[in-house]
Amino acid sequence: MTSCGFYSYHGTPFHEVQYVCAAGQALLAHVKEPRVYNNRTGCESVKVGLFTREFPPQVYGGAGVHVDYLSRELAKKIAVEVHCWGPQNSDEGNLHVRGAKPWEEITIGTEGKFKTALEALSLNLTQVRSLTDIDIVHTHTWYMAMAGYFAKKLYNVPFVLTTHSLEPLRGWKAEQLGSGYAMSSWMERTAILDADAIVAVSEGTKADILRVYPDVKAERIHVIYNGIDLAEYQKTLETRALTEYGVDPSIPFILFVGRNTRQKGVTYLVDAIRHLPPETQVVLCAGAPDTPEIAAELRQKVEDARRHHPHIVWIEKMLTKQETIQLYSHARVFCCPSVYEPFGIINLEAMACRAPVVATATGGIKEVVVDGETGYLVPLDQDPVTSFPVDPERFAWDLAAGINRLLEDPGKCRRFGDAGRRRVEETFGWTAIAQQTTRLYEQLIQRSPARVRT
Repeated sequence: MTSCGFYSYHGTPFHEVQYVCAAGQALLAHVKEPRVYNNRTGCESVKVGLFTREFPPQVYGGAGVHVDYLSRELAKKIAVEVHCWGPQNSDEGNLHVRGAKPWEEITIGTEGKFKTALEALSLNLTQVRSLTDIDIVHTHTWYMAMAGYFAKKLYNVPFVLTTHSLEPLRGWKAEQLGSGYAMSSWMERTAILDADAIVAVSEGTKADILRVYPDVKAERIHVIYNGIDLAEYQKTLETRALTEYGVDPSIPFILFVGRNTRQKGVTYLVDAIRHLPPETQVVLCAGAPDTPEIAAELRQKVEDARRHHPHIVWIEKMLTKQETIQLYSHARVFCCPSVYEPFGIINLEAMACRAPVVATATGGIKEVVVDGETGYLVPLDQDPVTSFPVDPERFAWDLAAGINRLLEDPGKCRRFGDAGRRRVEETFGWTAIAQQTTRLYEQLIQRSPARVRT
């Protein structure tokens, strides 16, 4: 089997794509002259190339939030060049942002669900054509993983890969990507096996990597948590966003914030509504559905729930940061019913705004939410292949039970909220996370020989 073969979900060869390797090698022609760069010393002289699908203003998930804040914090000490999917193009101090678009032949001429995977690979190829004076590359999510793979081969620089999720553990992505799911899995596998260092966003994610990719050596994996901007995410008295979206500030409400995907489990929270007090508001900030079918499914569930519980507010758009902070700040309880969550940055945001959390006891959530101190962790018996609940009714009931325990005790809500803020301040500040990241960069650069670029 060649390193250029597709792999299916089960790891068997799917299709040979030798043209990808040929395209990557062809990019050598874009580097005009052989150049030798001696290893630099000192953190301040390092220049990193960050590769991400999401970057402001086009952010829809936790990975985009992560790269946004990490890049700005890194830029306080080193040069950062962000390569993203979009029209962005800016230079501000040490932070340089370069957006690009997928190949037009794919964007305009492709109708299948696999279009997104093809677009991602085309963008990976485009963005490694001209990396100037980059000392190290750092990719985020499968969308940009192959950019790191190609850059390492073409420019002889160390390759760091942060995994915010793992494709083999997200079988439901086939619903969104169709046969492109085999391609996204191949891209992730190829890159993760080749990366010089893998950043796992939690200890749980590290364990998942070792289980899913047994060829990866444990010493290549470094656990560096996601973070939070402590100055930006703070409890506020402002309620303008609540009234604008039809939320009554005088009535306690349960809050969900996240994309409308199988992974985020919002349908289980809707199923739990029938077990909540009828006077309680439930606010669902659930936009960006993976597919039209998923959007229709949630719509039907919300309509059914409203027949017996009319106080449901569904906000079907991605809110601004300021609007979301207002909702966090006034929520009686924040609920995270995810079935798969390598970290769960959304819980950090809620805790920073002093909202008590009821969340699934899965993945990295268990390393963020302290059961009985900052919220309640809800047990979940999961199918080992799909990650979905074995007993969805039981899971919905358990979610409601955790929420009701807090609704019945406003004093405990305040104590949990204060404890959550303290935990975030003590453990999840971006300054410490950026320092851990730059130390990793330095270690890899120092271990690499003088780099010859041809």
